[in-house]
Amino acid sequence: MHVDMDAFFASVEQRDNPEFRHRPVIVGALPGGRGVVATCSYEARAFGIRSAMPISEAWRRCPGAIYLRPDMPRYVEASQKIMQVLQSISPVVEPVSIDEAYLDASGLERLNGEPESIASLTRQKIRETVGLGCSVGIGPNRLIAKLASEYRKPNGQTVVRHGDVLAFLDPMPVSNLRGVGKQTDKIVQKLGIQTVHQLRQYSLEILSAHFGRKGGRYLYDQARGIASSRVGGTQVRKSISKEKTFKRDVTRPRQLREQLRQLSAEVGRSARHKGLKGRVVNLKIRIEGFETHTRQCRLPSAVNADGEIFGHAWKLYEQSGLAGRSVRLIGVGISDFGSEEPMSDLFESSREREEKLYSTMDEITDKYGINVLSRGIRR
Repeated sequence: MHVDMDAFFASVEQRDNPEFRHRPVIVGALPGGRGVVATCSYEARAFGIRSAMPISEAWRRCPGAIYLRPDMPRYVEASQKIMQVLQSISPVVEPVSIDEAYLDASGLERLNGEPESIASLTRQKIRETVGLGCSVGIGPNRLIAKLASEYRKPNGQTVVRHGDVLAFLDPMPVSNLRGVGKQTDKIVQKLGIQTVHQLRQYSLEILSAHFGRKGGRYLYDQARGIASSRVGGTQVRKSISKEKTFKRDVTRPRQLREQLRQLSAEVGRSARHKGLKGRVVNLKIRIEGFETHTRQCRLPSAVNADGEIFGHAWKLYEQSGLAGRSVRLIGVGISDFGSEEPMSDLFESSREREEKLYSTMDEITDKYGINVLSRGIRR
């Protein structure tokens, strides 16, 4: 079972402020500034407003909406109550974000009846406990449950039994499947594929030729409703990243360099707290016109030191061909976490000294705050 709260942040605001109900509510950046929509009420969506839309565009479409900055402590409090409700329904609950979770619904029929009754009970308990609406999907695996929860939003429920999976998938646009972004969708459109039913007519070999071995297999399996049914497993973190949106576009290399250094320090500190090191450094740059570029490089050994992350990220910027362009957003991250290769004796002592240095810096930062202490970099 997949439970997804409906327009979560905006719904909390409408719940707590009766004057906001039945009105377009937009949570995120405020008009006149830089930033995007975090989420919006369904009344706002009627104007074509959606998550991640630039706030300037949202204002153009609906200047009469209520614009609010996120109140995360309130949203977290509501989320914790929702997860407690879900734990009263199933002993196996896997939160995947602040406003959605998977539940293992197998065996619940003995307690709560048919899947439709389980879905209705879940929605009722959340409404009574938290005063918010949600959508529920039940299916034989995670993919189908997720698609089912999206099927009748808002405040809806859909149950897809094993024998009905293909009939449920067939009329869906391919863009509904997981991992189908803009680039994948472009290829799909070129092939003349509109629906999941049409996608299923293509062999694994043809899909792999167009989308790569991994991407082809992913689409091939999804078109047949094949996906994991495991709930509650440990989620492996795939990346750690930080980014900064500037109030005004930046062109000065020195300012970009300093910002990238700060972001690299935040990424390094976060990675060290989690005991992670990454073999890939990623750079993200958004220039004027919301044109976004990404660059990455693979390293011979995994890193989590600020200086190494920054050095590789800055080199990616210098080689990006974007130097001198007005930058709206810049970000850095590391990925491809895994076991570290053993160090040779020649480098072991220097690496140990560096790790002790960063450990001390992290302790000071934890106690006194970010930007109190940082390592110098060569200009």
